[in-house]
Amino acid sequence: METISEFKGLNGNIVAFKEAVGDVEKVTFLGTPGVCTPFAALFSYAIRDKESHFISGIDIDKCHQFEFKPYGMQLNEDVSDPHESDAVVLLGGLTMPKANTDVDELNETIAEILKEDGKILGVGYMDMFTKAGWLDKVDFDCIVDGTLTGVTKK
Repeated sequence: METISEFKGLNGNIVAFKEAVGDVEKVTFLGTPGVCTPFAALFSYAIRDKESHFISGIDIDKCHQFEFKPYGMQLNEDVSDPHESDAVVLLGGLTMPKANTDVDELNETIAEILKEDGKILGVGYMDMFTKAGWLDKVDFDCIVDGTLTGVTKK
């Protein structure tokens, strides 16, 4: 994959994601519970005019739809249907060793829920998908990759 644009900061990250999603109508995020859930909520807020779902891991039975509330995005309690998604967004937490994600099973899940002409997006930080060796295993259309740096001050 080659770099097509650059961004800075959280807002730049969100704008890059929104541009990558484009004009699709239904988006399903796949990520680890806890760590990826708030990132999915943040990015679903950026595309709040679209139908957004979150699958914990790769278990379709653990899919819940995001709902726009006055205080931000909230996952509904009811299980939702991610099938016929225009875009699947894989969050970087899936690549972490503790997630223990089987990439073959992940690709099966993607094939089950993604429309035939849908796109696969990656959203992560510090080149997680490359470091995990997923570029040869997942047919990404686009990866939005950020870099986190910071300091603690007292």
